[in-house]
Amino acid sequence: MFDSQILAFIGVAFILTITPGADTMLVLRSVLTGGRRAGLVAMLGICSGLFIHATFSALGLSLIIVQSAAAFEIIKLLGAAYLIFLGSQSLWQALYKRSDASVEPAQPAMRTTLPARNKKQSFIEGLVSNVLNPKVSVFYLAFLPQFISPGDPVLAKSLLLAVIHFGMGIIWLTLVATLAGQARTLLVQPQVQRKIEAFAGAVLILFGVRLALERR
Repeated sequence: MFDSQILAFIGVAFILTITPGADTMLVLRSVLTGGRRAGLVAMLGICSGLFIHATFSALGLSLIIVQSAAAFEIIKLLGAAYLIFLGSQSLWQALYKRSDASVEPAQPAMRTTLPARNKKQSFIEGLVSNVLNPKVSVFYLAFLPQFISPGDPVLAKSLLLAVIHFGMGIIWLTLVATLAGQARTLLVQPQVQRKIEAFAGAVLILFGVRLALERR
């Protein structure tokens, strides 16, 4: 049975999970460039990063990030740079690499599938994006201790809470990837695809810039 602490954590984690952010945009971008499977693999990478944060928090490493301004700033800038890199990559593909698609003559049977995306790349993108997000580290440091009693095994309880958060992320981001995948027949049309990929890229860049400029 879940105790009151875990039930309270579920409520907080649920709100944070369904709040749109960089994770949602990264999954949408992966679906757009590589299909539903790429989005699901990116989602697994994102959610797997939660266990790293939970372990670091339990071992006290997150405390170093919070207490050390230099360490926090380095992690923050690395995460921001990575989001900006992913966003710029999407903008480049939307504005330049696929610009020739708009001048191609219409084909009787339009291609309905995108080039296969490297599953490992999608997973790594999701994992790195989550691990380099200092806001997640701070969340785990600030919230996990509130749901761990003095007599609880800290690492085991932290990982249990991460499993709960992981499950919520899996369900929510799977829903996002599935809905985007169902609309893929529309999304693969060159003009629509370029616009959406450019939008996703711009949003990722904005998230990166906001993260870089954010004060502690």
